[in-house]
Amino acid sequence: MRAIITRVTQASVTIDGKEKSKISNGFLILLGVHKDDTEEKAKKMADKICGLRVFEDENGKMNISPKDAGAELLIVSQFTLYADTSSRRPGFSDAARPEISIPLYERVISECKERGFHVETGEFGADMKVESINDGPVTIVMDV
Repeated sequence: MRAIITRVTQASVTIDGKEKSKISNGFLILLGVHKDDTEEKAKKMADKICGLRVFEDENGKMNISPKDAGAELLIVSQFTLYADTSSRRPGFSDAARPEISIPLYERVISECKERGFHVETGEFGADMKVESINDGPVTIVMDV
């Protein structure tokens, strides 16, 4: 499982010209599911996201957890994170098929909600327009 986590002051998802989701201070998370991923990896990913201390403390150090910062999460499915770019036309055979990826994507969402986070989402398989205002910028690539 792979995530691109960007600290944002705001982020949103628009589908067919209509805003579906919007957050303020928090993380925009692009989440890719590998064909070999498991529920255990989904739980581990949620643990790592929810514990990622990249919000600044009173001394300007990245030391505050998202929970303590009052962060919101916008989680968007992104199968292209597993692109094989060995040729000019990417292949996606390492990305999980929907029957595997949808339940694992939803598991990460539910695990984050269980930890007390306000979570917004994209729409699996939709043509989404994702906008964000990066804070820092702080962007972390995370694999589990």
